[in-house]
Amino acid sequence: MAHVIRPASPQDAALIVELIRGLADYEKMLDQMETTEDRIRATLFPPGGTPAAHCVIGEVNAAPAGFALFFFNYSTFLARPGLYLEDLYVKPEFRGHGLGKALLLYLARIARDRGCGRMEWAVLDWNTPAIAFYESLGARRLPEWQLCRLRAEDLARLA
Repeated sequence: MAHVIRPASPQDAALIVELIRGLADYEKMLDQMETTEDRIRATLFPPGGTPAAHCVIGEVNAAPAGFALFFFNYSTFLARPGLYLEDLYVKPEFRGHGLGKALLLYLARIARDRGCGRMEWAVLDWNTPAIAFYESLGARRLPEWQLCRLRAEDLARLA
């Protein structure tokens, strides 16, 4: 199977929403999905503005098969940027053919070329296939770190 990984474009907004929906369904979080094509266009492809994040599309034999969405952060301890992988998803019918690995390697090259000190992401503790896959690539889980989150309503209350 021939893999192609390409940067997403505004014309991919519907596809990106479809892939995010597939991910949300897989993660049993479909009820939390608020993503729309308009929001994707506004945040990833703002006319004349800075995108909030970046997206690449993975194709197998010219068919859209998956995506990775990422953004850059900063490490004060390293005094270098980092790449944070927000989401990686491969449609079920394309799993097991190397696209997930190809997407991660593509992002690793971006991180290296941008001088990033690290690349990080989160994985759900029940997702043992993903954990095994990431560890097979050399990723290390950091059990001493806990993820914290303030939702929009928490931000409104605090602000």
